[in-house]
Amino acid sequence: MTVIQWGGYLVGCGILLCNIPYEFWPKFKQDKHYQHLVFATVVILLLLWFLRAGIHTDLQVHFLGLTALMLIHGWRIAAFIGSLSLILMAVFGSITGGDIGIAALVGVIFPILFSSGIFLLSYRFLTHHIFIYIFVSAFINGALTMCFHLLLTSGLIYWVGDISWQYIVDNYLILMPLMAFPEALLNGMVMTLLIVYQPEWVRTFSEREYMHDRERK
Repeated sequence: MTVIQWGGYLVGCGILLCNIPYEFWPKFKQDKHYQHLVFATVVILLLLWFLRAGIHTDLQVHFLGLTALMLIHGWRIAAFIGSLSLILMAVFGSITGGDIGIAALVGVIFPILFSSGIFLLSYRFLTHHIFIYIFVSAFINGALTMCFHLLLTSGLIYWVGDISWQYIVDNYLILMPLMAFPEALLNGMVMTLLIVYQPEWVRTFSEREYMHDRERK
């Protein structure tokens, strides 16, 4: 493996090990509904990430679903679930084993941290309203996370590859507007359905805080 690949493993594993969600395993072991949620999440991520397209091996786009993943599980559990999905993709031959570390950083951990930061900023500075949660924390957050992911991937490819920046801009970053809106719509719709029908599945959402407190006011 290359130095970049080893670095990806070291940094990625370091972040995950320093933020182990110790509450995950007891809940997963005892709650069958939570087991189904986790398994369904992994399957959906695999389906989204397998459906990729691009004109170059390194310049491929696909839907992320990471904003919804973070909002449902919290960023630490989301990072572990996303990394597990990447390992399964390597098992199925979609990516090589040596690329898992750097793929986890660029495709999972950093975008989830970015998405979590957007959510925390909206929680801190905006009104706690269900519309704000759906439109800002899910919809706009999903679009911004997709843009961040594409920029991060572009920077990495330009740094380690032999592709010119102009080629990346003309054939990869040009797709940013086309990918941002569908990604925003995907995350916004998923979170809307969940907080309406299964709000107990969403770790970052509280009916009392976003709905009932305002009704009393």
